[in-house]
Amino acid sequence: MTIAIQNQDGEPTSAVAPPAPVATVDRLPGLAIAAATSLGAGAIHAGAIGLHADNQTLARIFIATSVFQLGWGVIALLRPARWLAAVGAIGNLAIVGGWLLTRVSGIAFIPGLEMREAAQFADTACAVLGLIAVALAFSATAIGLRTTRPLNLSITGLAVAALTIPAMLAGANHVHDHGTAEAAHTHGAETGATQTGATQTGATQTGATQTGATQTGAAIDESLPHSHDDGSGTATDPAVAAVSAEGAAVTETTVHDHSAAAQSVAPVPYDPTKPIDLGGVPGVTPEQQARAENLVAITLIRLPQWSDPAIAEAAGFHSIGDGLTGHEHYVQWNWINDDVWLDPDFPESLVYEPQPDGTKRLVSAMYMIPDTMTLDDVPDIGGPLTQWHIHDNLCYTPDPVAPTVAGVTNADGTCRAGTVKGGEAPMIHVWIESTPCGPFAALEGVGAGQIKEGEERLCDHAHAG
Repeated sequence: MTIAIQNQDGEPTSAVAPPAPVATVDRLPGLAIAAATSLGAGAIHAGAIGLHADNQTLARIFIATSVFQLGWGVIALLRPARWLAAVGAIGNLAIVGGWLLTRVSGIAFIPGLEMREAAQFADTACAVLGLIAVALAFSATAIGLRTTRPLNLSITGLAVAALTIPAMLAGANHVHDHGTAEAAHTHGAETGATQTGATQTGATQTGATQTGATQTGAAIDESLPHSHDDGSGTATDPAVAAVSAEGAAVTETTVHDHSAAAQSVAPVPYDPTKPIDLGGVPGVTPEQQARAENLVAITLIRLPQWSDPAIAEAAGFHSIGDGLTGHEHYVQWNWINDDVWLDPDFPESLVYEPQPDGTKRLVSAMYMIPDTMTLDDVPDIGGPLTQWHIHDNLCYTPDPVAPTVAGVTNADGTCRAGTVKGGEAPMIHVWIESTPCGPFAALEGVGAGQIKEGEERLCDHAHAG
């Protein structure tokens, strides 16, 4: 733009107009974006409050978290201050750190978060937004006020919304695996043939395989109680809450309603091809039912990887030579005293049923805990639904690698010369096919083993198949 002016002689001339001044403000670089991401994370947490209403502790945690993130985000936008940036950074860091703990090891002192869970879209998106808020709020704290142009948050707002809204929608169908307290409750619509911990659409079991099994919306959280080692680990007390699969799909839809009303529904037989429902047994709490159902569900999904005995043998399993009883046990002796319990990826023993054509059909896992433990130490999975046992009367060949059963002990509890007494590791079966005494039935006869003194041998007629 030019304007006409007169020179000293009074003649007109032209000159360039000076540029208009650029508007500037004093602001904390990055704080506004941190506030926006905190608002997004708070919105996701707020949307999840109702999904955790069955656990007061978790509901309160989600309320406090959403209030902090939303409240801090609003105040940081309206009244930015360096000290406020520090508060936001520390608060969001604590929230993200808590989330990380639940995905790595669980938080033992918070009911419902004792077991680790797999990262899923909604909570991961929330953590990402929170982590961005932490980084930018810390940056704003360190840099302090700077004079700069006003910030346009339109692009930032759209980006946050693009992540927040899908995360909230995904969270609406989220099945949260709340450890010992709230495992596998229904948080979404009941669709198709859904199992606790896994939706098996059109799943059928032929022998030990799942024919046509698809995991549509599987709600399998990675919450196995321990990680596998080479056998040198020391077992710790397991909080056996909701046993879940590694590597399963993350869109969740489960069907179990463990309310008091649901407990009054007549029990249904255990059928591995249908949704797992172990309700209707007196004395079983909703939490115990959920744990038992989850253990069955994850076993159904993951155990068939061992259907071929050759695969099991390649992984170090050895038959104990009891096939003439109608069931043949393959044992991975190095896994008994490790720190992995109730994990179908690392089962201590596999049970096969010999077939007329010479093949062997996988029918059950036999989970074992270290033989340094007793029946007084076993974890409570399903209360009256589940019963552990030991074998304190079996004698084996002295083979250090692949011992086989050589008989039972004498009347005085000793083994005949040339044989050795086996360990007394507590164990429990989980069947992947229907049985007359339910999914946790022990074998009959010698194979039944010994139960805890003072208990009666259980047979789950309510879920007999």
